Amino acid sequence: MHPPASPTHPRRLTFTDRLLGALDSGLRTVFAPTRPARPSPATGVQAPTLSPLEMREAGALMRVNHVGEICAQALYQSQALFSRSEELRHHFEGAAEEELDHLAWTADRIAELGTHTSHLAPLWWAGAFAWGSLAGLAGDRWSLGFVVETERQVEAHLASHLDRLPAEDAPSRAIVDQMKREEAEHADAALAAGALPLPSPIQELMRAAAKVMTTVAHRV
Repeated sequence: MHPPASPTHPRRLTFTDRLLGALDSGLRTVFAPTRPARPSPATGVQAPTLSPLEMREAGALMRVNHVGEICAQALYQSQALFSRSEELRHHFEGAAEEELDHLAWTADRIAELGTHTSHLAPLWWAGAFAWGSLAGLAGDRWSLGFVVETERQVEAHLASHLDRLPAEDAPSRAIVDQMKREEAEHADAALAAGALPLPSPIQELMRAAAKVMTTVAHRV
């Protein structure tokens, strides 16, 4: 039995406490609207007049980006859960907080483009949580290496979206550009914290999984 908590000696969270907290965060990520802590990069950017085809394509690309942010929440939550280091756990939790802004920005832009977020959001979250759990169980330096590889792949993926988004869609482009810069910062922070490079087969497996996700989320 745990001793009662006090203001000077708060009760230390058990693994079960943290697991329940991660699952609660997952439910809110998937089913509850997210409020950003920072203004969207699209704030104050004049909304363009897009053709129906351009709106569909921009909406589909932003839906893929929103799914990526759902996965980011699951990855960081699971990696924090299995981290051996309290300091690293806080690192993952802090990164997840920043990514919540990305989740909210993309969701808002999707609504403005008149389309929907992915209908498979619970599946994406569960799959990413499993990936992050495996990375966390492998050890902290491998878990950080997983962050580096994930963020580098996301950075490249966002760069491709800047090429594919309609040139006139300044609001979407502003959001994606800001996200791209911050994903690079997360990768750099993980490297500085001691990340180990992942073996090539793991990197290729991650690319294959990402390809499936982006292809399906573009449509569903």
